[in-house]
Amino acid sequence: MKITPAWRVYALGATLCVALTICSRNFGDRGGPYFISSLTIAGIVYLLAVREFSSTPIFPKRVIVIGLILAAVWHIAFLRMPPGPDDDIHRYVWDGRVQRLGYNPYTVVPSDPAFAGLHTPETRTLNHPDLPSPYPAGAQLFFRAVTAIHESVFALKVAFVVCDFAIALILLDILRRSGQGAHWVLAYVWNPLLAIEVAGSGHIDIVGALLLLVSFAALGRRWRAVAAVAFGLAVAVKLLPIVLLPLYWKRVRIRDAALAAVVVGLLYVPFFNHGRIPIGSLGTYVQSFRFNDPVFATLERVAAPKVVAGLAVLAGFLTASWMRSNAPEFSQDAFAWPMAASLLCAPVVYPWYLLWLLPFVRSASTVPLIIWTVSIIPTYCVWHLRTLGRPWLVPGWVMLLEYGAVAMAAAIIASRRVAPDVRYNSQPTKQT
Repeated sequence: MKITPAWRVYALGATLCVALTICSRNFGDRGGPYFISSLTIAGIVYLLAVREFSSTPIFPKRVIVIGLILAAVWHIAFLRMPPGPDDDIHRYVWDGRVQRLGYNPYTVVPSDPAFAGLHTPETRTLNHPDLPSPYPAGAQLFFRAVTAIHESVFALKVAFVVCDFAIALILLDILRRSGQGAHWVLAYVWNPLLAIEVAGSGHIDIVGALLLLVSFAALGRRWRAVAAVAFGLAVAVKLLPIVLLPLYWKRVRIRDAALAAVVVGLLYVPFFNHGRIPIGSLGTYVQSFRFNDPVFATLERVAAPKVVAGLAVLAGFLTASWMRSNAPEFSQDAFAWPMAASLLCAPVVYPWYLLWLLPFVRSASTVPLIIWTVSIIPTYCVWHLRTLGRPWLVPGWVMLLEYGAVAMAAAIIASRRVAPDVRYNSQPTKQT
């Protein structure tokens, strides 16, 4: 009996479901041996599935339906698990709560005794309680909207999972319009980071990724006002996609850009403090927070943190400018690589930051980024090491494994692209 590509995908999906279900059962010991081992197996299986997707142009519709059902199964498994006691989602609940009580999350410090009565059991363990919120206005209003419906970490996780599946629906439409195989939606929904960081921990990044994908889809349909506003809202969730500005040059009208600027400005109006645009603890984040940052740590030895952070933004801008001139119009690669370049040079590279890349990695040139979403898995060991009294530092061997895998993949792709030219140029010229 011949094993067809469809049956191989079924087998990989089933294996992925088992591995991630085991991982969810060990979510309380994030970074522990059972968590890491099951998540690593899931990551390897995911890469094998992506290879299968790239080698087969078309799959039957039932493969896509079953693949989506499997993804829903392991999303539910993680959704049922409580997040870590100091995961960012507890800060989200706090920020939404204080807004509804009439306070400004950019000025209220959670550890201030004057606000002790505002806490609930879910917000007392939030991380960095001595700092006000660092999240932009778009994120703040999302927190407020969800907590107005139900004030809990579970409600926020459900909202994030809804955003996750909204991305899948938009991707299906994009794939249909572009003529790519619809099975590529599984390369998105099967990525293990979605299970861990959206259904498990719950991170606002998925909301920004959804808005950015809406902007990308709107550009493809020539809905320029929608594209500009959605891009502005994505930046208002987190600042990372600001580096994509060159991609919108001459693709949206001046009035569309002005509309987007007005919309983002209006989001900040409720938070103005003495006429100043609020940034909360964002400056402290750049100055003091560090995680998984080999490039930033190297550059920081010769320049101030704010200068190096500026270089990270510049790296993204330059990459976007290059992609604007050289990549095909409305290429998903052009959205992925600038953000990846900026993240590579950032002071903090948490696994959930890569959620921004996932909707845009579907081609051979983005294979290094797909591998990065898997090679970053060993950094979870830091959560486990912290429970053993170890410092909040990514071990050197882990960063070597993570970034070495990405560099190796990039080198292999580059060599394959150069090889034909080398062979061609090496042919002897005809003598006259």
